[in-house]
Amino acid sequence: MGVRLLVLVVLSVALMVVDARFALLKPVRSQMSLVLMQTYWITDLPQRLYQGVASQFGSRTELVAENEKLKTENLLLQGRMQKLAALTEQNVRLRELLNSSALVNEKVEVAELIGMDPNPFTHRIIINKGERDGVVLGQPVLDARGLMGQVVELMPYTSRVLLLTDTTHSIPVQVNRNGLRAIASGTGNPERLELRHVADTADIKEGDLLVSSGLGQRFPAGYPVATVKEVIHDSGQPFAIVRAVPTAALNRSRYLLLVFSDNRTPEERANDAAQAQEAEDKKNGTAPIIPSTVPKPAPGTPATPAVTPAVGAPAVTPVKPAAHPVKPAATKPPASTPATTTPAAKPPAAAPAARPATAPATTRQREE
Repeated sequence: MGVRLLVLVVLSVALMVVDARFALLKPVRSQMSLVLMQTYWITDLPQRLYQGVASQFGSRTELVAENEKLKTENLLLQGRMQKLAALTEQNVRLRELLNSSALVNEKVEVAELIGMDPNPFTHRIIINKGERDGVVLGQPVLDARGLMGQVVELMPYTSRVLLLTDTTHSIPVQVNRNGLRAIASGTGNPERLELRHVADTADIKEGDLLVSSGLGQRFPAGYPVATVKEVIHDSGQPFAIVRAVPTAALNRSRYLLLVFSDNRTPEERANDAAQAQEAEDKKNGTAPIIPSTVPKPAPGTPATPAVTPAVGAPAVTPVKPAAHPVKPAATKPPASTPATTTPAAKPPAAAPAARPATAPATTRQREE
């Protein structure tokens, strides 16, 4: 018995040395792994069967409780959707009153991350949408949590996106609580942004949400950018040190959104909104209260000022001016009246054009 044990020990040591020094036993080990895999599957079969049966025949009480919970959550979500629909409709009406764009939400398109820049000093990613899909340079990119960056390089079927945390990237932001404006710059750290040139007395504190301000006409306004994590005040420095954490999952998001912003000028948006309102009025059969255009007076025609009649005064019909001004007639005395008794009245310098010529009252009395 001892001899057999010794032989097995020596054989084991020899096999380990040969396996460590040479690759002769690699095919044997691979074949043995296949046999052992089947053995593992057979030994684990009872456990898997038990788990399958337990999952199929779960407790009825747990299923009923889960069903009730899902029904409650579904009801709450439907209520929120109704409120959101009402707010969206109200926002549309308000924007129409302001002669703004009729489109409330920007057009978006889903893209997928397919690569990353291997350079550790740059934060860039590659997406599967390119110039053939309508992507343009500077187009904003965001995920489900907030802004991620912008497109900086176009290819036919792919694009390269520069992330917010790159050292060469900056974005104008504002504090959602009070509207304080600042510039958020990348630090090279995917988990941190810094706000540049924020006054030491500025009203900003930890936990404030930073959203895009829309300045620069590159990023749309109102999208989350970061959350303030730390504010350091130094009495000897004019500016405070403000550090923030990006709201977007820059290192974990795989599916992104490309935002197609409205690049029209304010005049074009106002004209489009007016045309849309006019079309809506025609469709509903109601005429607009305020005409879209005011007719201009013909050249050479004097403008008639609008006169508001006094309270209780009869309505006055405006008299159209004559095509040619009438010259006032000269007032000569009659033959029976001596010329010395009634002097000739001079016509007024600024007499109205349509005013008829009349004889003086003194002349009429003497003729009687």
